[in-house]
Amino acid sequence: MNHLSMTTFSPPYNAITEVVEAIKSTGFALINCQDFFTFTKTSLNQWESLKVGWQSLEPDAYLKDGGKYRQRKHASVTIGNQAMTIAPYRPHFQPISYNALHGGMHREFAPCDDAFLNSAPMQQFLLRLAQLFTEIDNTSVPTISPATHPWFIEVHQFRIDTSGGIGRPTPEGAHRDGVNYVAVLLVDRHQVKGGESRVFDSDSPNGQRFTLEQGWSLLLLDDTRVLHETTPIQPLDREHPENTWRDTLVITFRKDSFLEEVVLTTPSTTN
Repeated sequence: MNHLSMTTFSPPYNAITEVVEAIKSTGFALINCQDFFTFTKTSLNQWESLKVGWQSLEPDAYLKDGGKYRQRKHASVTIGNQAMTIAPYRPHFQPISYNALHGGMHREFAPCDDAFLNSAPMQQFLLRLAQLFTEIDNTSVPTISPATHPWFIEVHQFRIDTSGGIGRPTPEGAHRDGVNYVAVLLVDRHQVKGGESRVFDSDSPNGQRFTLEQGWSLLLLDDTRVLHETTPIQPLDREHPENTWRDTLVITFRKDSFLEEVVLTTPSTTN
């Protein structure tokens, strides 16, 4: 990928009134922390009370590079008719076409706590995202109804640390998730450098890059139009690399169904 065609900016935050048009025109939008609270109708105190949950994530046992830098939890939910339902636990699956490094296998992660998923700020966040993405879709397909066309959502809590000297938020590199929309909420970053967010057009070498340093900043992506990645992080204090982390909440929205493995069967023949 031709990084020379990229432009580098401070985070190009959008006003709330610009978010729909930004996603439609560029494939992504970025909301700062104060506008995030306004957008979700939640408060900093509500989210700070949930931050402790990132201290109890469990190791990701599927990293093919042998790294120990990623902890996570995972859940699946649906939203239809302005109501959220937690789905029975299911493994996370991505085809190799979307994730060449970790695709093609069912990855069973520790489930997100129900108390976290059912918390007021989390439910408000998910419902608000569903409203936004439905609004964007309705500009081109006005017949979409959230009652008859629910969203299939996967929730991922991530902690990337540098206890081994380096942490890789996206070891698979620039990628799509195989969904319709992706929301990346920066929860916290502590004593790290790096972690540059990069968003690329899927059909050209053009893109933007910026580093999210402000907790509760929200990146929204049209996964059908852009690729995304985050560069590795390193410790600011190399004598105590274990005291570092970059915490995020990644939420994917897909129409029609969860992303599942498609098993092709050969029709039987009769003589």
